[in-house]
Amino acid sequence: MSHLASPPSSPAVASPAAHGHALSHAHHARPWRRRMSPRDPHEPHRASTPLELLFDLCFVVAIAQLAVRLHHAIGHDHAVAAIPAFGMVFFAIWWAWMNFTWFASAYDVDDTPYRLLVFVQMAGVLTIAAGVPRAFDHTDFSLVTAGYSIMRVAQIAQWLRAAGDPKTRPTARRYALGLALAQLGWIGAAFLPFSLWPFAAVVLVPAELLVPLWAERPHPTPWHSHHIAERYGLLTLIVLGESVLAATLAIQTALDDGHFSPALLGLAIGGLVILFSLWWLYFDVPAQTYLRSNRDSFIWGYGHFIVFGAAAAVGAGLALAVDALTEHPGQAAHIPLHVAGLAVAIPAALFVLSVWVIHLRPLRCGPGWLIAFAATAALLIGAAFTPWPIPAIALLLAALVAWTLRENHRESRRDAVHSPH
Repeated sequence: MSHLASPPSSPAVASPAAHGHALSHAHHARPWRRRMSPRDPHEPHRASTPLELLFDLCFVVAIAQLAVRLHHAIGHDHAVAAIPAFGMVFFAIWWAWMNFTWFASAYDVDDTPYRLLVFVQMAGVLTIAAGVPRAFDHTDFSLVTAGYSIMRVAQIAQWLRAAGDPKTRPTARRYALGLALAQLGWIGAAFLPFSLWPFAAVVLVPAELLVPLWAERPHPTPWHSHHIAERYGLLTLIVLGESVLAATLAIQTALDDGHFSPALLGLAIGGLVILFSLWWLYFDVPAQTYLRSNRDSFIWGYGHFIVFGAAAAVGAGLALAVDALTEHPGQAAHIPLHVAGLAVAIPAALFVLSVWVIHLRPLRCGPGWLIAFAATAALLIGAAFTPWPIPAIALLLAALVAWTLRENHRESRRDAVHSPH
């Protein structure tokens, strides 16, 4: 029996200070295991936990590896093979993160088994990160598959724990079964020749995406809208931060090699404006204001694959633009400036369109908004062929931000006029 469970041998001599210490210790004591039951979806002040933030740090490593490899592959004229590899590995990273995030929003009990299973998932993420060079250099996805399997086994164990709650037991069991079957498919695909992987992916990726749609039918999981919006916002900041890091390291290398020029300075300023503009556009509205149903959450959550992937690819494009301007000795081949411009413009255009479609449209749905975002995306592609593509892309994105500020101001004035107060 623990010390806290034992009654004091002599209550008469117990000091108030000792009594207060015991109460404080009891208040902060954490049982090693709790019953896993759904959390209140309307819980006030719900925020990301320190464990979730630590979990995200592992994804920083994986996304950084991915962005660096994409940069080098395109710079060595291997874009045709690199882009599908980027998409496959990023899908594994994103989908594993997404499954963990929505599960944690509904069932995070923060006990010892839960923490240990999250630790196993973190090991899986780092295994995926270690497998990125093999996937790009040798089209060997065995280590990526192994890391993904580690994460999925831990996630299946979490769902089996959640099946202890009678109300959501059918949903939890469906998740565990669906994830297990999909994972068996991926393990089987690992033994196929690489030439057959696209055919396996055509079957397995939709199967993965359909698991939540099927599993949620008996009883939807009680996710927390504010918590989910914060988690997605944090990962957006992570992928934008990786872009900042990739561009900074590329510029640092160029300066160390003595390649400073006004064009490089313009690229540095333009790259910062690009990343700041993408941040501004994403965080223009709070997502939790319209995340109210599973229908909204599926479209919004799945659509973030493009948002996250595009944001990560922008960093690789900026690093490639530095290579195009400097042509340092270690560079494999000459990189045309318009190719580097397209490597930034295409993901930036995808980011702009996807952010409006899934993130801004519910609250910014007028025809003017559609025209502004679609026109900007088209002009971004054209800007890649100008003599100064990065500054041109930056100016277009800054102009879009300025336009949204003007429209938001107009709407706020109209609301003030029509307000009864």
